[in-house]
Amino acid sequence: MDTNQGLGQMKRVPMLNAWVHDVSMDDLVKQFREGVMLTLHVDMIMKLQQDREFYDLLDQFDVITCDSQIMYFATKWLGTPVGERVSGSDYFPKFYTRYADDPSMTVFLCGGKPGIAELAAKNVNEKVGREMIVGTDSPSFAFDEDPAEIDRMIAAINDSGATVCLVGLAGARQEKFIMKYRDRMPGVKLWLPLGGTIDYESGTFARPPVWITEWGFEWLYRLLKEPRARFHRYVVHEPPFLWAVLKQKLGRYRDPFKNT
Repeated sequence: MDTNQGLGQMKRVPMLNAWVHDVSMDDLVKQFREGVMLTLHVDMIMKLQQDREFYDLLDQFDVITCDSQIMYFATKWLGTPVGERVSGSDYFPKFYTRYADDPSMTVFLCGGKPGIAELAAKNVNEKVGREMIVGTDSPSFAFDEDPAEIDRMIAAINDSGATVCLVGLAGARQEKFIMKYRDRMPGVKLWLPLGGTIDYESGTFARPPVWITEWGFEWLYRLLKEPRARFHRYVVHEPPFLWAVLKQKLGRYRDPFKNT
């Protein structure tokens, strides 16, 4: 049985050297029950200009969503619009609300600073009225350099019996962890690398008002909230995206990894 029946052959919309699928939030929540998701935003796509290892993983994702209002505007300007922005932080609340009464959906939260995932688990379980979040872990920052740490993480996920794993270990690093080790966690059917979603669900980091997100100013909101932590990402790392999109519009963009 195809547990993703209904998504069909999703249209790929080119975005620099990657793509996003033209998929609606409702269809994703209802139909995507197995596989690996990638929520692509500006930070991620700029990493794809430099990180060959991450780039080589693209074909292994089952669905790639447009998780950026600026990217959503860009698809329209390029003449290949997607129907809507589908962000991970919007998706997850809809996911656990839909499957609140489905005991086959149990979730492990992997990521966040110590104590944050536990707060998120408590909040989500209270909302759904059952122990949907069955385990949490807060790996060290350098987890991917320590084989013993990785073994411990894998054991914790397997021991929980979770069928869904939400991984929040920073963009590209979380996706690499999933693709490299998911075969060692066969009980997990759905992989959700959703970055800061654990922080949002814990209540320790407030989301901006909806109008800020819809107008494409969520980056500014976050920069003002955490200037030291966000400066490099939003002022140095991401702005070249606009120039790259202009080059794509003019037919002058070149994939840095093509034919290499």
